[in-house]
Amino acid sequence: MASPDIAARIARLEAIEDIKALKHRYLRACDAKDPEEFRACFIASGASIDYGRLGAFDDADGIAEVFARIALQKTDGGYAVLDMHHAMHPDITVHGETAASGRWTLKFRQVNLVDRTETVAAGEYDDEYVIEDGRWKMSKCHFHRHWSITRPIGPDCRVDQ
Repeated sequence: MASPDIAARIARLEAIEDIKALKHRYLRACDAKDPEEFRACFIASGASIDYGRLGAFDDADGIAEVFARIALQKTDGGYAVLDMHHAMHPDITVHGETAASGRWTLKFRQVNLVDRTETVAAGEYDDEYVIEDGRWKMSKCHFHRHWSITRPIGPDCRVDQ
């Protein structure tokens, strides 16, 4: 039988891996345009969300509505906005059996076919996590953009979906 110290260390490592998997589900939901999975990554009520220009919310329902409106918009038979989220450098601290916090660096790319622009950006997520219904969920997700570049997409540029 493992000593309590080893058992606690293993539990902490398992929590960190579960939180990483949660953040990856969230990022995939963003890129896959999946509002239900996006919303499911947050606690049922009362999440603190601040995505800067996209808005600040005291519950995940508000940002989920904004996400669905942007992500599911169509133009010329395809999606109007194409996103690519790559989060890296996770710095996760487990505060107990049911609470943790984390920071992530985000590399982001977006093609907007309505505005005919491409944006590349970098920033940081500041998250808090709790166990809800037996799974880690985000209770706080704040994003701070460090910088971005937006450039026009020329008329000869082809975008395939």
